[in-house]
Amino acid sequence: MPEVGEKAPDFKLYDQDFNQVSLSDLLGKGKPVILVFFPAAFSPVCTNEVCAFRDRMALLEKANATVVGISVDSPWVLKEFKEKYRLPFPLLSDYNREVIEKYGIVQEEILGLRRLAKRSVFIIKPDGTIAWKWVSDDPRVEPDYEEVIRKAEEVAKEK
Repeated sequence: MPEVGEKAPDFKLYDQDFNQVSLSDLLGKGKPVILVFFPAAFSPVCTNEVCAFRDRMALLEKANATVVGISVDSPWVLKEFKEKYRLPFPLLSDYNREVIEKYGIVQEEILGLRRLAKRSVFIIKPDGTIAWKWVSDDPRVEPDYEEVIRKAEEVAKEK
């Protein structure tokens, strides 16, 4: 698992509209990137989590942060999820589980489903290094959203 201060593993994934998105492209905008990994679209805790990020977007944008959700769901499922909950940030499909491997956040089993993403958040500085991370071994536990905002603001002030 990459640690704070290390380079974040780059990746290329399809978003909900089958556009290819890479971490290096996102970082090229000069903003911190918040990677929000969640186990499964439409599950109760994941729905609550992405909606919590949606409801805090004004604060995250004030911190000049780009938010991206990532799960192992297909782009088709993610498109429906994004539309249903009016999510203002892209959702990326790690369907082949390559990125959760690179980030060391594979949840081996949840309710009989194998190899999902651990619920986790990584804040990546514009230079590509990891500024902060939060990883839960319990998929029912959500991040401290206020702490995510504080950390994003700290990274934005470092410029």
